[in-house]
Amino acid sequence: MAKLSLRGVVKRFGENTVCDGIDLEVEEGQMVCLIGASGAGKSTVLRCVNLLEPIEDGEIFLDGVDISVPGLNPQPVRRRIGMVFQSYNLFPHMTAMENVMLAPRRVYGKSREELRPEIAELFTRFGLADRMEHYPDQLSGGQQQRVAIVRALAMKPEVMLFDEITSALDPQLVGEVLDVLRLLKESGMTMVLATHEMGFAREAADKVCFLKDGRILEEGSPETLFGAPKHPETKEFLARSLK
Repeated sequence: MAKLSLRGVVKRFGENTVCDGIDLEVEEGQMVCLIGASGAGKSTVLRCVNLLEPIEDGEIFLDGVDISVPGLNPQPVRRRIGMVFQSYNLFPHMTAMENVMLAPRRVYGKSREELRPEIAELFTRFGLADRMEHYPDQLSGGQQQRVAIVRALAMKPEVMLFDEITSALDPQLVGEVLDVLRLLKESGMTMVLATHEMGFAREAADKVCFLKDGRILEEGSPETLFGAPKHPETKEFLARSLK
């Protein structure tokens, strides 16, 4: 049984169908990269999985349980499925440590003293040990994005979703964030990424899905999809993207 499964997922905004029958299987410990032009539906797929957007049709299963049924309380699901966005969304008046502690304190009722050792370990793991007491405006964009990832991991999710998390970064800062994703992959985290980083998808993903007009036109291993794409539109997109 797949860890995460989307079956025939449809999402519309008015007359605009943004997800048009998405089928996707994500196995435990897999890294799946969603690629495609802006507007292809990648970010909306992630938002539907995290229940930020209700779907019009289809089903979304987490460990075999349908989490997309109308009226379901999304909060328990979001504790299990973490999400990081391209904008860091850190509170400017709180230190990095305070930003990370906020959700676990509220949700699990733990004190700062209880949380501090395990969160400090996360900061250390991702090269931020000396930045815990810094405010967001004292951090680079790459450091802020790593803090946002640590914040999501502090909730101990089973699945992580990443929505174009390097697109707002200066090119020289992209690598340090991708290194965090490599570490998470090594640890066995199940991940789904919407990304424009073709080199990273080719190197690190277990499966790559090419989206166009709200549909997955082609999916496969990086070797297959990048090396011998079958669909003409996949070939055209990769020819443009890999220049």
